[in-house]
Amino acid sequence: MGEVVNESGDMEKRLGGFVEELKKGSRIAAPMVAVSVFQYLLQVVSVVMVGHVSQLALSSVAIATSLTNVTGFSLLVSLFNFFEFKHRANRGKLLNFVFFNQSGMAGGLETLCGQAYGAKQYRKLGIHTYSAIISLILVCFPVIILWIFMDRFLILIGQDPAISIEARNYSMWLIPALFGSAVLKPLTRYLQTQSLILPMLTSSFFILCFHVPVCWILVFKLGLGNLGAALAFSLSTWLNVILLGIYAMYSSACEKTRATLSKETFLAMGQFFRLAVPSAIMICLKWWSMELLTLSSGLLPNPKLETSVLSICLTISTLHFTIPYGFGAAASTRVSNELGAGNPLVARMAVWAALFLASIEAVTVSTVLFSCHNVLGYAYSSDKQVVKYIAVMTPLICLSVITDSFQAVLSGVARGSGWQHIGAYINLGAFYLVGLPIAGVLGFVAHLKGKGLWIGIVAGSIVQLTFLSLITSLTNWKKQATKARQRVFEESSEQNG
Repeated sequence: MGEVVNESGDMEKRLGGFVEELKKGSRIAAPMVAVSVFQYLLQVVSVVMVGHVSQLALSSVAIATSLTNVTGFSLLVSLFNFFEFKHRANRGKLLNFVFFNQSGMAGGLETLCGQAYGAKQYRKLGIHTYSAIISLILVCFPVIILWIFMDRFLILIGQDPAISIEARNYSMWLIPALFGSAVLKPLTRYLQTQSLILPMLTSSFFILCFHVPVCWILVFKLGLGNLGAALAFSLSTWLNVILLGIYAMYSSACEKTRATLSKETFLAMGQFFRLAVPSAIMICLKWWSMELLTLSSGLLPNPKLETSVLSICLTISTLHFTIPYGFGAAASTRVSNELGAGNPLVARMAVWAALFLASIEAVTVSTVLFSCHNVLGYAYSSDKQVVKYIAVMTPLICLSVITDSFQAVLSGVARGSGWQHIGAYINLGAFYLVGLPIAGVLGFVAHLKGKGLWIGIVAGSIVQLTFLSLITSLTNWKKQATKARQRVFEESSEQNG
């Protein structure tokens, strides 16, 4: 009888812990979803306004946005997209680029700051944040060199001279935003890992409200056209930096984690890069495969239809990803905090709670999309052929929604645990050894066309999700907690020494 009572008590304790983790995860995930959506809408506003200026403005912004957001990761992939924006349906496609890169190199901070906060090494958060800002600013300089000579480069590869010059001018006005992002991304991770999401939510909403009228004034009233959109984005980025910077400097919530610029900041740069580079690769590998997929659609019969439909599918997938990205951020924060605190069982519970939330979101969104499959295409095109094609593709989009929801959480777990390099290897194998080959065979050999290409990516996503799930389920959380605390305290002893 005593054993039964003990088992019942243990079950109630576990259930209570799970419910508590659901509450903690939800308090982080819900506002992070809103933050992601607001940031995404900044791009939507700019593109919509530029689209009403001229075809030249839209084309140049498409090319410049593609190149400026991929530079430093894969120049060739960005070039592939230049030719796809000739079709009207591809306007939404350039909205995809910025969002995927937001979780790039700055993702290394989710490990360093999150685990340091859990270990109550509060000062390390400020040190790592300064280190990341300096590191990302240094990365900006070689990127700028390409932007300065962008017009010559574009003409060299056969682009229209007028579009190339406009693209270069647009990119030059984005340089302030580039440096602003180098500060903003580490700053948001600094706050996220402390579960200080409300300031980011407030500032993101305010920035969106600021961006809409400013962009409209600069683009239309002052007649700056696409350059006005770039200037508005730069102003919005820096205003966000100022708002969050003021909060971080003067809020009592950040009092323990503030630090001054010191020798330790520069010593920590090596550790940041060791985590930041695989973090960026892990995020971008899947995106690159999606871009290759859309490129391949231009080689199919009736390329205008195929490319338009694939671009719409990619836009829907990207728009949805803003939601599970918030769950992934919550999982990263909770897991890193608990590992740093030496609570492996709570960290594991946080993973299950995040996956539970993701499952609800995946079922809800996929059900809504499938229910609207006959009319979904009308949101992007009035062409009945496109609408009918989207209806056929919707079940596959729903599968992508489900896999993206879970992989976003598991990728967040990877960032929180510090095994981004494993995630990078998984993504490389899933999409480049499985997904893209299957897409090529089904799309071109089996003549399934665009449907076959998307099936290939879905297959890659399933492989990715399978391996991420296996790695997560087989993870020794006690060992991960030990590693996390060693990472935090060994680094502290080295720097003090």
